[in-house]
Amino acid sequence: MQGWEQSDTMTDPYYLTPRWRRLRERILRRDGYQCQIALRYGKHVQATHVHHIFPRDLYPEYEWQPWNLISVSGEAHNMLHDRTTGVLTSAGVELMERTRRRLGGVPPGQPPKT
Repeated sequence: MQGWEQSDTMTDPYYLTPRWRRLRERILRRDGYQCQIALRYGKHVQATHVHHIFPRDLYPEYEWQPWNLISVSGEAHNMLHDRTTGVLTSAGVELMERTRRRLGGVPPGQPPKT
């Protein structure tokens, strides 16, 4: 499965838009600036990134949806994506599947691509 394409916040204009910056801050605030992956295991780690659970290159219809965004630390973010290939790791796929189940199957909007 693909996921994060090999662009980062310095080269992808998406991450420089005022709309993204506002949404990113909203998600960090919603999550108390805590890494939600670490918090799941009872650890308090500062979140520095906002992760698209359903990758925006594969699911552009979900890219602005707050339910598709989660605050994570840099370390957790690296665990969700293979930074050399851009492919979601098994941890990233599992987070996507957990989110799908939490939402009762298919997320709102168009059916996810297979």
